[in-house]
Amino acid sequence: MHRWAGVLLHISSLPSPFCVGDLGRSAYLFVDFLSNSGQGLWQVLPLNPTFEEFGNSPYFSTSLFAGNPLFVSPEILEEEGLISKETLDKVKEKPTQRVDYSKAYFVKDLILEEAFRNFSEDRDFWQFEEENVHWLEDYAVFSALKKKNRSSWDRWTELKPDPLDVKREKFRQYVFYRQWFRLKSYANEKGVRIIGDIPIYPAFDSADVWKNQRLFRLDVCAGVPPDYFSPEGQLWGNPVYNWQALREENFEWLVKRIEHSLKLYDLLRIDHFRGFVSYYVVPKGRQNAKEGWWERAYPEEFFSLLKDRFPEFPFIAEDLGTIDREVEELRDRFGFVSTRVLAFAFFEPNSTHLPHNHNQNCAVYTTTHDNMPLKDWFVEELNPAHRERLEKYLGKSLDRENVSKELIRLAYMSVAKYCVIPMQDLLNLGKESRMNTPGTAKGNWEWRMDQLPPAELSLWLLELSEIYQRLNT
Repeated sequence: MHRWAGVLLHISSLPSPFCVGDLGRSAYLFVDFLSNSGQGLWQVLPLNPTFEEFGNSPYFSTSLFAGNPLFVSPEILEEEGLISKETLDKVKEKPTQRVDYSKAYFVKDLILEEAFRNFSEDRDFWQFEEENVHWLEDYAVFSALKKKNRSSWDRWTELKPDPLDVKREKFRQYVFYRQWFRLKSYANEKGVRIIGDIPIYPAFDSADVWKNQRLFRLDVCAGVPPDYFSPEGQLWGNPVYNWQALREENFEWLVKRIEHSLKLYDLLRIDHFRGFVSYYVVPKGRQNAKEGWWERAYPEEFFSLLKDRFPEFPFIAEDLGTIDREVEELRDRFGFVSTRVLAFAFFEPNSTHLPHNHNQNCAVYTTTHDNMPLKDWFVEELNPAHRERLEKYLGKSLDRENVSKELIRLAYMSVAKYCVIPMQDLLNLGKESRMNTPGTAKGNWEWRMDQLPPAELSLWLLELSEIYQRLNT
């Protein structure tokens, strides 16, 4: 079995002179960094459209099929003659360590509007329309109507979109997808496979729900029940699936989602995997998730269908949180890759996240996008007993300066097939670089690099990959 290693870094976190990371020059240089470091995996967060009203979360989107125009590279548009050099120079600025979303949305709107004015439809554009007909028209009409009505779809009064607005939305998707597939081809040629992340649910105010209301339950919201980390539970606000309706249609909409995603990525992380077995619902209008209950989906039927349609089964299950024996049994029976996180491993004596409890069919992480990076996790989330357990496990003393390096090495040692390290841990950064704090609405998804990783890090990753046989060859 080939052993793989890689890095978790979202597109928004790449350095760029345009307020937010994008699919331009830095993305290609980052692929070179991965390849030269012996890394064969690049994991990104969902690429779906984000909005300030939704806290810029990639897990709360107006479409599970569309790409985020925020990630379009102005430099590539200028190379193609769609925007002027003067416009490019006017919006350039020095990269910072935070995404300025307000400015980024403004700049990308400006750039894309100029590109749209200079664009002439051609065979490539028409082919894109044809290949994506199952979602593109609905998304473009929805987006045009949303801008016209300035409200969620259940309060619309204007129901006839402007044809030019619809065409504009299609163009933005065309540009995003063209740039993304060009980057993905480059990564694959360099021996780097991309792990995508698919959110379990769309937002209520989304093209998916608007066009497929029969497939969703609009009287309840998704979330998870109270636990040690969140006493009131987590109330996500998304509608949950109407599994009965999905089953009656042989889960075709979900299968199309997976099929579409596997064109974008080489491997798929299935967000909130347990929600495909049983899912938590909270009555709409509640202020927290205390008053919810569990309901069951149709996992055997749906997973059997996935196995038939996608025999290579390139799926990583995000099986964290409240996991019962049935979820574990179904995960293993169908062959989903499990997830292990070292930041969860030392709170109890024999955690499944401890490396000696890993198996080959799992992906090991030091932390995830929802965790505090290791440097401050060691100080702020571990109590003295937890730290003692960790130090005994490694057989050495630790502090906030060396803990990241030691746990990264421990992850590489694991028998897990995949080893993926967040860039924040690789750079030995603290809580200032945290990507997301669950249960909070503001200040998330903002961290980014102001420059590409140093050569010393590349050499160290190459050494680890050689020692623990995780090279991308």
